Amino acid sequence: MTQTAERQQATQDGHDVLVVDGLVRRFGDLTAVNDVSFRVARGETYGLLGPNGAGKTTTISMVCGLLEPDEGTVMVLGQQMGPTKVAPKRHLGLVPQDLAIYPDLSARENLTFFGKLQGLAGNDLKSRVGEVLELTGLADRAKDPTKEFSGGMKRRLNIGIGLLHKPTLLILDEPTVGVDPQSRNAILESVENLSGEGMAVIYTTHYMEEAERLCDRIGIIDSGTLQAEGTRSELIQLTGGVDNIQLTGSGDTTAAAEALRGLSSVAQVDAERGRLQLTVHDAPTAVAQIVTTATSAGLQLSDVQISRPNLESVFLHLTGKALRD
Repeated sequence: MTQTAERQQATQDGHDVLVVDGLVRRFGDLTAVNDVSFRVARGETYGLLGPNGAGKTTTISMVCGLLEPDEGTVMVLGQQMGPTKVAPKRHLGLVPQDLAIYPDLSARENLTFFGKLQGLAGNDLKSRVGEVLELTGLADRAKDPTKEFSGGMKRRLNIGIGLLHKPTLLILDEPTVGVDPQSRNAILESVENLSGEGMAVIYTTHYMEEAERLCDRIGIIDSGTLQAEGTRSELIQLTGGVDNIQLTGSGDTTAAAEALRGLSSVAQVDAERGRLQLTVHDAPTAVAQIVTTATSAGLQLSDVQISRPNLESVFLHLTGKALRD
């Protein structure tokens, strides 16, 4: 069985909601997306990260069926997605980066309008609108025109519109851009709850801390190519998976450096005036032995600092850019 067939079988068996296989999209001589493949399972939040111009928007447009790929396929619950495909789009909720709400309508009116577009009617529509107003924390402002809302409230309503029809796959394209910290935290909590309820989520963001907090797996895309994919721990291994410990103090730094080089947990020691920079494996486990060894060798410590690799360092390692570049 080919890899594509295995993925499609997994989707039909109920494991994967989304299977993206070998997507390619060209605009003239420019290949915006080049052989991108990934999958998203039920209850999983998948982060798609990349600098501006990396190919994220083009990829998302093909996943949503807004753009036809030149090569490759997008399968949603075993159904092929495309611009002319209606059935798979019923399982999809899209929350675009640009606000898609009517400013002169109230929150309730916006939700009612979009709910009708999604095929809801009668008591089902009324009940679902009420549920979404509660979920997004907008119930007490349901009758107010949305032009009077703060940026964070508009963002929450934007998400609520995408949730109305209870999609199996929700795509959130930078949903916290320009919102205040309180609204941002409320949005992140909502996303955590959605994946906990079994919804598959694709999340794009320019805030690495959001990806660290929310995403079960992450794909890093740059120059149209998926450079790496995996859990946070798997991605960090790409940088070597080593930690840094900085020891500051007075005394015999030369002797301390020599003693530390003899420890199996220490990969490298760089000595400066009154300071030692160590590259180590598993700093939290190794730090006690390192401190004991350094002080026994004559270093009087005044400060110990530990820094561990994070997704930002992985991103820089793979792309040479910061996420917000």
